[in-house]
Amino acid sequence: MRSFLARACAATFAAALLIPVPLVAQDTDARLETLKTEALALVEGRAKLVQEIVDHLFSFGELGMQEFETQRYLTELLAENGFEIELGVAGMPSAWTARWGSGKPVIALGSDIDGIPKSNQKPGVGYHEAIVDAAPGHGEGHNSGQAVNIVAALAVKEIMERDNISGTLLIWPGVAEEQLGSKAFFVRDGTFDGVDVNLFTHVSSNFGTSWGQGGGNALISAQFRFTGESAHSAGSPWRGRSALDAVMLMAHAWEFKREHLRPAARSHYIFTEAGDQPNVVPQTATIWFYFREKNYELTKEQFDAAKLMAEGAALMTNTEVDTIQIVGSAWSRHFNKPVAEATYANILRVGLPEWSEDDVALANALQRELGQEERGLPDSIPELRGPVDLSRSLGGGSDDIGDVSWNMPTVTLRFPANMPGGPGHNWANGIAMATPIAHKGALAGAKVQALTLLDLLLKPEIVEEAWAYFNDVQKKEQEYIPFISATDKPAIFLNAEIMEKFRPLMRPYYYDATKYDTYLEQLGIEYPTIKPKPISDDDRLQPDEREPSGRN
Repeated sequence: MRSFLARACAATFAAALLIPVPLVAQDTDARLETLKTEALALVEGRAKLVQEIVDHLFSFGELGMQEFETQRYLTELLAENGFEIELGVAGMPSAWTARWGSGKPVIALGSDIDGIPKSNQKPGVGYHEAIVDAAPGHGEGHNSGQAVNIVAALAVKEIMERDNISGTLLIWPGVAEEQLGSKAFFVRDGTFDGVDVNLFTHVSSNFGTSWGQGGGNALISAQFRFTGESAHSAGSPWRGRSALDAVMLMAHAWEFKREHLRPAARSHYIFTEAGDQPNVVPQTATIWFYFREKNYELTKEQFDAAKLMAEGAALMTNTEVDTIQIVGSAWSRHFNKPVAEATYANILRVGLPEWSEDDVALANALQRELGQEERGLPDSIPELRGPVDLSRSLGGGSDDIGDVSWNMPTVTLRFPANMPGGPGHNWANGIAMATPIAHKGALAGAKVQALTLLDLLLKPEIVEEAWAYFNDVQKKEQEYIPFISATDKPAIFLNAEIMEKFRPLMRPYYYDATKYDTYLEQLGIEYPTIKPKPISDDDRLQPDEREPSGRN
């Protein structure tokens, strides 16, 4: 009898322990669902703020390491909303962070902010027409990502304050991403210390995210500066030692090297300094290389080979390699599976924006202008992408979010604020970036980001699973070794002369949200402004002269 009662009591006690678990889970799921619905409405209510952020940053058009108007505007906005601001982060004057909240989890939200040289373009105009000729512009669309993160953070912050939800939000900018110039320094100097998950965003023409080893290459960006001796090029050329000869020899040597590079390798260079005038033997000259390969070891191998070539060029010209400076670097990317899966579920929930006839007309017009197939704007979301097979990868571009991804769980949310068909790093990629296409796409991205923030704040198991994947899967693939040393400094000189020249010319065109609803209105641009579609031979024929269509 006693044994039966003991078993019965034990069973009752076990049942009592088990019953609350599903109820608690149900309560958490129900609460999360309620808060997500609210967050979507809070983001939607900030659609005007999304538009203003996108348009302001587009009008600034700043290049890497010179994003000071962008810094001022965004940090003032965030300070007004209760964020603690730090300027000049990691030794970069145009860098900053904005922090709000307390406790765990600590979630970082990042997006790039720099533009492209000579990509200045009137928004909403479906052909090449600059606001300021040859000036910089947002020819990739980096003006849109901070709107995604900031509006998402403000919406979630409102919920966190009201419901006393623990957590810390850290907003940060990708400074000089086009030169891969900042994120390795952020990592090295502790900007992300204590961060649990890093949510990154990047403009695209569709929604998307991925996990595992990404495509693209690792990169080292380095400048080689040679010093010789000047002389009169005609009067006494034998007294000169030409630094230009040295950089030309180094470039020529590298061209021979190209034949022996692996298929995934990429390399390119420019001369940033090549003399002052023809009748003076160049005393100094500089060549700037990008070296790209699939991983750390192969990229470092390229860099080491180039250093030997530099020494050889100096010997042949009786010059000296004055400086070898790493200007930027990037690891290949590896994104976190649990966070990517949560993000992708939220992408499917939000869905693509509703494109207007004008939006699609602008996209088709640009695609015609570029000789591309007319395909308008996307109407379906691609599948969640998994790891890339590096043994079959043919390489490609680079992004220094890779350095971040190898130091903490990280994903990139691609959001649909641009148009398909652009060549990249070009005026054409700026056309949509202060139009309803960018406004709608960034707003949709902000909704996804807000939902993912709530997942991380209210479902700690996602953060735990993210770190389990990071430690048990990702880190077993490879050890992170930074390309930069402890003494390397950010290349804060980049683009200073260009912006010094063009900023005064661009300033009169900065967006004034106190006077104009949109930047298109301020510029007096009718949306969309496009070239008439060419009339086909078939369209010129009378109806009875046309070939039968085969339709009943």
